[in-house]
Amino acid sequence: QVQLVESGGGLVQAGGSLRLSCAASGLIFRIYRMAWYHQAPGKQRDLAAIAWSNGSTNYADSVKGRFTISRDNAKNTVYLQMNSLKPEDTAVYYCNALVKEWDMGEYDYWGQGTQVTVSS
Repeated sequence: QVQLVESGGGLVQAGGSLRLSCAASGLIFRIYRMAWYHQAPGKQRDLAAIAWSNGSTNYADSVKGRFTISRDNAKNTVYLQMNSLKPEDTAVYYCNALVKEWDMGEYDYWGQGTQVTVSS
């Protein structure tokens, strides 16, 4: 079993910044990808940014140029630096990880979510 614990959400004014963190712990052999999804009220959960174990990253068009995803592999932690925040970024942000555990099985995990609210 693996747990993902998120932190860093909150209330910020438009144009401001927040940094989200997600730490994975448990029977981790390797983490293939770590990602952040966002889900606005009444909408589906969508990918915001993803970071692969080889260092490559991808972003949704809506956040490209404003958000930066990074990983600290030694700490099994992923970060999302969010700059130039807009009211439409308001959502619950979920951490996601594809993990290879010591039993050699591969499992997909989700964090509990952290609320980000951007006021205009």
